Amino acid sequence: MTDQNHPDTGTARPLGGLKIDLGTNVGSPLGGIPTIDGAPAATTPLAGSPTTEAPGGAPTETKVLIIGSGPAGLTAAIYAARANLEPVVIAGSAPGGQLMLTSEIENYPGFPEGIDGPELMRRFREQAERFGTRLFDLDVDRVDLSGRPFHAWARGKEFVGQSVILATGASALWLNLESEQRLRGRGVSACATCDGFFFRDREIAVVGGGDSAMEEANYLTKFASKVHLLHRRDGFRASKIMIDRAYDNPKIEVHTNTEVAEVLGEDKVEALRLRDARTGQERTIPMEGLFIAIGHRPNTEVFRDWLPTDEKGYLVPHHHTASRIHGVFIAGDVADHRYRQAVTAAGDGARAAIDAERWLESEGIAEHATQTAW
Repeated sequence: MTDQNHPDTGTARPLGGLKIDLGTNVGSPLGGIPTIDGAPAATTPLAGSPTTEAPGGAPTETKVLIIGSGPAGLTAAIYAARANLEPVVIAGSAPGGQLMLTSEIENYPGFPEGIDGPELMRRFREQAERFGTRLFDLDVDRVDLSGRPFHAWARGKEFVGQSVILATGASALWLNLESEQRLRGRGVSACATCDGFFFRDREIAVVGGGDSAMEEANYLTKFASKVHLLHRRDGFRASKIMIDRAYDNPKIEVHTNTEVAEVLGEDKVEALRLRDARTGQERTIPMEGLFIAIGHRPNTEVFRDWLPTDEKGYLVPHHHTASRIHGVFIAGDVADHRYRQAVTAAGDGARAAIDAERWLESEGIAEHATQTAW
């Protein structure tokens, strides 16, 4: 591999001037996908979503309150509803999770021809509603997990649950470029595992300087003819072994001190306009794909006063899906920064619902589910 701007990698350095707003006062963790400056990006609403009840009035009560409406949250709702637990889902004002930004999914079982992300989430939702799940497209403002029953508030409406499943997921950080937002799902992606297959024998780029960027660049060489690794600094914060692995890969070319100024193309990515971070000089290179690997932000802000998080801000399950608070369960990407796949999140949702049902049974709140309920 060659490094056009800085052949001597030296030791890893931090991101320097790159500032990521982690939302220290985020009241709406499901209200949109955060960009690098914390501003929400537009998301596509779920087709056919019902109009939610007006805020206020009597609290909405349930045996299982689910916060989040991605694969984890809606799978938990399906399982809980089939166990006659009458779940309520606080889905967020932009329901559906990150799959709402994915144009085509080919690695979710059961769809040999692939399926659009929004369509898959619509089917999740319809299946949950079929078994009696009630959904509210509202953002959670605050929670009270001090004791059962648990409470959550969303736009002035109170929700009360005998148990709670937290499935708010994590949001990819973006570069906050208009062209990047416009071409998301049309050559711009934040998931190499999800979308790498579509770029077989194509020249693509990865943006980032951490282990995730190095890992994604190496992974994408399985498909792409060439991978350009773009980093705005002259040193990396990735571990040395990951840096060495990238430099040893002949299909990767590193561009340090390089920023993406604009993603070019009308209906798909056709080129990148790059800027030298030191001189400001710009150049355009043909490119058919762009992967953003600058990190994710777990949507955990409203829970941090109640539950422990790891060094990256993700919730930490205590035993299987159970948290340290009896009756509060955790599912999906809100606790998972290793896999971050729709299928693993859905599996977590099923596990959390089963754990919640068994806990409610042990507390005498729910009757024993029949073996066929699962």
